[in-house]
Amino acid sequence: MSVSLSKVNSLRLSVVAAAVAAASPQWVVAEESPQAATERIQVTGSRILREGAIAPSPVTVISGRDLVETGAMNIGEVLKELPSLAATYSLANAGRFIGTAGLSLLDLRGMGASRTLVLVDGRRHVASSAGSAAVDTNSIPTAWLDSVEIITGGASAVYGADAVTGVVNFKLKKDIQGFDLVLSRGFAQDNPYDNHKALLSFGTDFAAGRGNFAVAAEFSGQEGMNATDRRQTRTSYMAVANPADRDGRDSNGVFIHDGIPDRITVANAGWYDSSTAGNFKLNGDWYIFNQDGSVRLQELGTTYGNIEHCSNCEFLDLRQYQDLQPSFNRQNLNMKANFDLTDSINLFAEGKYVRSKGSNEGQPSFFEYGSAIRIMRDNAYLDDSMAALMDANNLDSIRIHRFQKDAGRRFEQNTRTTSRFVAGAQGELSADWGFEAYVTHGETKLEQVNYNNLIRTNFAQSVDAVVDANGRIVCRDATARANGCAPTSLFGDNAINDAARNWFNTTSYSHSTIRQQVANASVNNSGLFELPAGMVGFSAGVEYRKEESESVPDRFAATGATFLNSLQYMRGEFDVKEAFTEVSVPLLSDLPLIQDLVFDAAVRYANYSTIGDATSWKTGLDWSLNGEFRIRATYSEALRAPNISELFGPQNQTFFRVTDPCATTERQSQTRVNNCAAIGIAPDFQLNNPAATVEGLSGGNPDLRAEKSDSYTVGFVYQPDFIRGFSMTVDYWSIEINDAIASISAQNILNRCVDSASGPNMQFCNLVQRNPQTQTLRLITSVVQNVAAQTASGIDFEFGYDFDALGGRFNTKLIGTWLESRKTYSFQNFPNEYIENAGVAGDATWQANLSVNYRYDAWTAGFKTRYIDAVSLFTSQSLALNPDPSDIMSYGSYFVTDIRLGYDFASGVKLAFGVDNLFNRDLPGVALGTTAETGLYNNIGRFFYTSFSYAF
Repeated sequence: MSVSLSKVNSLRLSVVAAAVAAASPQWVVAEESPQAATERIQVTGSRILREGAIAPSPVTVISGRDLVETGAMNIGEVLKELPSLAATYSLANAGRFIGTAGLSLLDLRGMGASRTLVLVDGRRHVASSAGSAAVDTNSIPTAWLDSVEIITGGASAVYGADAVTGVVNFKLKKDIQGFDLVLSRGFAQDNPYDNHKALLSFGTDFAAGRGNFAVAAEFSGQEGMNATDRRQTRTSYMAVANPADRDGRDSNGVFIHDGIPDRITVANAGWYDSSTAGNFKLNGDWYIFNQDGSVRLQELGTTYGNIEHCSNCEFLDLRQYQDLQPSFNRQNLNMKANFDLTDSINLFAEGKYVRSKGSNEGQPSFFEYGSAIRIMRDNAYLDDSMAALMDANNLDSIRIHRFQKDAGRRFEQNTRTTSRFVAGAQGELSADWGFEAYVTHGETKLEQVNYNNLIRTNFAQSVDAVVDANGRIVCRDATARANGCAPTSLFGDNAINDAARNWFNTTSYSHSTIRQQVANASVNNSGLFELPAGMVGFSAGVEYRKEESESVPDRFAATGATFLNSLQYMRGEFDVKEAFTEVSVPLLSDLPLIQDLVFDAAVRYANYSTIGDATSWKTGLDWSLNGEFRIRATYSEALRAPNISELFGPQNQTFFRVTDPCATTERQSQTRVNNCAAIGIAPDFQLNNPAATVEGLSGGNPDLRAEKSDSYTVGFVYQPDFIRGFSMTVDYWSIEINDAIASISAQNILNRCVDSASGPNMQFCNLVQRNPQTQTLRLITSVVQNVAAQTASGIDFEFGYDFDALGGRFNTKLIGTWLESRKTYSFQNFPNEYIENAGVAGDATWQANLSVNYRYDAWTAGFKTRYIDAVSLFTSQSLALNPDPSDIMSYGSYFVTDIRLGYDFASGVKLAFGVDNLFNRDLPGVALGTTAETGLYNNIGRFFYTSFSYAF
């Protein structure tokens, strides 16, 4: 059971355990645990074994126990509550893209999940999303999770590419002993959401203690929840044009804002230009079909402006098609073993198989405006009232809008299987030199099934129904009839029959495969030679890595014949050869105000088969003034190589929600007026709704370069002797990413086409296609390029205080972040053109978590509250252009409190009961908690859970 490096491993675990014991139930700082000066252990952020647990970079440590002992579905749902992590891909919001339902990805500083490197025991892990390097936290074995360590800032020099904003390292327990069982079940108070978890683990020594073998199994799942299942989220709200708004141009043509909100948020409101029953516009009036197929004027209640919004009317309620939580389940099987081959060499191996299934039920197929359904006058299902209306207006056909609830909601089911195997050896080459060598192989497979995918041609044939010579209702097209076409009515709710639904709906099957192979070998020496201030530490190594990804779409859907986006085949691969080294040099010691001064440096050279050579490096300085106060600083240059999707992704069909800058209502500058005219747009070009969904093409770019980041941190650690049990850390951090890989947004393409003072910018205008007759937008093309930049800076702080009181032991911890700035630049060559996200939804200026844990004999009690500062819903840049866009301008400050009570029996049984969101805090405003910006808010409500564990 790992003798040679088992000492290192056990010391490593003892440090984490000590830190956890000092600061449970939530967040602790690893470097604060005192250790004997002769002990050398490995810490995250360095490959050199070091005395104590002194990390050269700011590291936040969360105990595995605290991640497991919650009511959350998985560890990703707990980690997203950390102030340093954004809720970009959580269970609640991951389903907003095709193929991502069920994913739980980590995104440090909100700068992109692809820029956060996720490791398991310091080793790379196979990705979970095709074409990317992003790792799904559902694939991590929580039964053996010892701790999670989070490093801020670039760490590519130590761990390789992708560690641009930082590293999240999942550390697993080493020698597993005995049997552990954990069962938990929870349910929400006011909705059908519930979840369950079961963890089993068994480990034992063999060969007279020279080896250890362990297995573990995990089973978990949750029931989905729709927006209509909760009181707060079931009401449909719509931001509508404010009738009181008087914005307009003055006599000089200058646009004037009157300070009155352009839009107001109205309850029981929505779109009236589509309906589940079917509707259409004729002679300026909207008509809707009754249940029996007859037609009447649609009840529009109160309407707002030129956009088809109404309240207290017959509107399309989209809330019924919005899931707040997906259905999800997971099975995780793990095995690991290690064996002391000699007193100085330990062999180790591990393997796992994870299967997760996430479902996302979305909107049904719909048809409106340009895609509205054409109904002929001789349609067999046409009601007399509809026929009379068409005759009175001399119409031989009419186009109806329809949101096809009766065709079935489109339903996506993603099944991911992840297998990973690690084998290697570690130990001592001599008294001073240690080594580690390992290989890993990982594979993720995604099976994506899309139900109720409408076949456009079959649907058109089915709704074009006529009466044949025998008086039967049939499909007009004879070939379609011969192939089994079933006719159907579209007039009224639930008009579509089962036979027709089976004719025009299909199930589409797509699959993806991701493979990763890694071979790594390194040596380390914590006492390479001695300087007056101490021993020089050294490590060096080499690594080979190969990444492959293939996505095979449904062949029929790829032709564009179905309602599902037309996705294309993608395959790509790359390999990289790397060499790295690191040194730790003591400069001064045992001087007044300098107990220790240590300089750290690391460099990594890489050769990619795709982008060629790349180098990253890092330096750091650690200054201990005395046993109480320590100052630390780091500076690094990191890189992120373009991933497979960015390099090899085909041009796929997508849809952009954009506002046409050439609509008369959007020409708010003379520059736009002139440039729109120059590209052939009529001066009176007017749209009922300037905002529209437009078809687009997006794809990869084989000429991409690596992203580069410069980051630095500076901070201090304070542990005063006169306040025993108190610790304080404060670190300022700054990250700048250049040559950032990004698609130019469709809106940016449109705006930059017509916003140049020198005339239309054809670089962007050539990416836009318009209908030559109507001049409406038809197609926008966007591919990824190294054009963008991002910056972020702020302060992380942690305060811990552990003390005895009330006959027991209190452990308290406050962890927080002040976000100074987070800017995004669509074009890095225009440094004055940026969006400041700090203080905007998803990027609160202040976030903090406070935890208090109390133990009295066998009783434990825990309290945790999470704070999110008030946020604006609009950036300062957008408000500079329009200072009065809405009546809801911000979300207020947000507190959520969780509690837990437990009892530990002498027999090894532990029982616990907990309540998450104790005060049933509602979502802010009219949010649903299903976007990247609102995913950090609780959309489940008050949640009760209980857990049972047994260990022997």
